[in-house]
Amino acid sequence: MAKLRQCAIYGKGGIGKSTTTQNLVAALAEAGKKVLIIGCDPKADSTRLILHSKAQTTVMHLAAEAGSVEDLELEDVLSVGYGGVKCVESGGPEPGVGCAGRGVITAINFLEEEGAYDEDLDFVFYDVLGDVVCGGFAMPIRENKAQEIYIVCSGEMMAMYAANNISKGILKYANSGSVRLAGLICNSRNTDREDELIEALASRLGTQMIHFVPRHNVVLHAEIRRMTVIEYDPKAKQADEYRALARKVVENQKFVIPSPLEMEDLEDLLMEFGIMEVEDESIVGKTAAELAAEACAA
Repeated sequence: MAKLRQCAIYGKGGIGKSTTTQNLVAALAEAGKKVLIIGCDPKADSTRLILHSKAQTTVMHLAAEAGSVEDLELEDVLSVGYGGVKCVESGGPEPGVGCAGRGVITAINFLEEEGAYDEDLDFVFYDVLGDVVCGGFAMPIRENKAQEIYIVCSGEMMAMYAANNISKGILKYANSGSVRLAGLICNSRNTDREDELIEALASRLGTQMIHFVPRHNVVLHAEIRRMTVIEYDPKAKQADEYRALARKVVENQKFVIPSPLEMEDLEDLLMEFGIMEVEDESIVGKTAAELAAEACAA
């Protein structure tokens, strides 16, 4: 029997992480793989395209209704969507109340105890909130739940900062466990030389850009219908991109302890590719009026 592979998907908020994860999982399901998605975000949007729903009812919400998580059954929290993909959303407390990371811990422990990680599964994917690698949100990497970490990024400065910070989190826990960085997934924003830039970042982190996902409006069209591209338009070129990503994940054997960049080195890389302007020390701390006066004098 093939070993269950547990993968966590991290990335800057708004980078398209949940969309990329669900399209990847749909492609894996289409190829016959048995997959469980665990949404680790209080927004509970990690399974909506697989289930065609606005938001799946979460473990934390159901536990609150029932009295405690011990009062729940596995079938209460687990739904099955496209391609037989099993879906669970951890959920969290009301905004501004409590720690949402506790929902992740509670949900994962409950699923393990109730046998959700059955022997038929090929993959478990944890879709984790933004670039947060603290508390309960770090559980997939801190507790050796996920061995493979994929980071969704783009050629934008903040997405690259986030990827580097997530790599620092992986490094912290890699030495005491089996968690490894499995690659960067570039979800394109059509920035200049984007593929070259992410290849360069991956190389410096000691990993790979496992796939470059081009930007295409069919992704939005599918999302409006709460569907993955794989299901909405299986003949679309974009569907083939997600199939290619799925193949690369299945075949991937490059799992590394990353070498995060120092901030100066990351900024040098960004300046090399023109993403960030070369810093001009002569203007630091000067007001608009002072700069204008200097310009007139010149």
